[in-house]
Amino acid sequence: MPKRSVLSGILFMVGATVMFSVGGAVSKWQLVTYPIGEILAVRAFVSLVTVAIIILPRTGLAVFRTNRLRDHGTRSLTQAAAQTCIMVALSLLPFASVIAVNFSAPLFATLFSALFFHEAAGRARWAALVAGFAGVLIVTHPGADTFQIGFLFAIGNAVLYGVVTAGVRSMTKTESAGTLTMWQMVMLTGIFTAALPFGFVVPTVWDGVLMLFNGVSNAVGQYWWTRSLHLAPAGAVGPFYYLSLVWAMAIGFLVWGDVPTVHLVVGSVVVVTSGLALLWHESSRRS
Repeated sequence: MPKRSVLSGILFMVGATVMFSVGGAVSKWQLVTYPIGEILAVRAFVSLVTVAIIILPRTGLAVFRTNRLRDHGTRSLTQAAAQTCIMVALSLLPFASVIAVNFSAPLFATLFSALFFHEAAGRARWAALVAGFAGVLIVTHPGADTFQIGFLFAIGNAVLYGVVTAGVRSMTKTESAGTLTMWQMVMLTGIFTAALPFGFVVPTVWDGVLMLFNGVSNAVGQYWWTRSLHLAPAGAVGPFYYLSLVWAMAIGFLVWGDVPTVHLVVGSVVVVTSGLALLWHESSRRS
């Protein structure tokens, strides 16, 4: 693969991490004032419009053709639950702590792929899974005086997102990226819109702009992340995804004054290292 393509892929991945981190920070900031359902509904709707502008001119409505509507529905419900969990976690925990726990999602995806879809899981995969879970325990620092309820929601998000990732892996055999994305956004918009009657606060003009930005950043981040994987091998761009933790720590310190704890730093290193080891193992198997 040309070096230029690899470099472009890396730049797209770095850009995606910036979009995801900034969007997450905006969500955490607005959770003080606005209901979770409202934030998620606006983000999903704006993301739907954004990806539709990108995808539909190339595919038309044919992108919605599928024989797996039930699978799309199950995936979207699971993802809606995962996004709700991470929103609750963001409202209760420092920003970087939530992101660190979220990095264990690929490890859970490996576990569920082995359990539900019978993907081979050798010693390397299981070792990475055990090490990653140990890292999560270090970050959460469980104990009567130290554990916070927010970590349960952060772990819940990682587990549910792992289920979604494992499911998507199986669906890519019959569904295109465009079909997966459009059905995801349509269904998530419908699910979160249904929650609006249970809590809605009319946003100020500035907060409305931030909500729109959150939706666009989420959609652009997803597009750039996908684009990076099309341009370069996962082994080349995957490690740069973990820059999200750097941005999260920086944003957390600058905006909320969160100083990273020893447990957060050490646990993050363990989780990231196990994730990189798993990524290297998967890439070497396919090469």
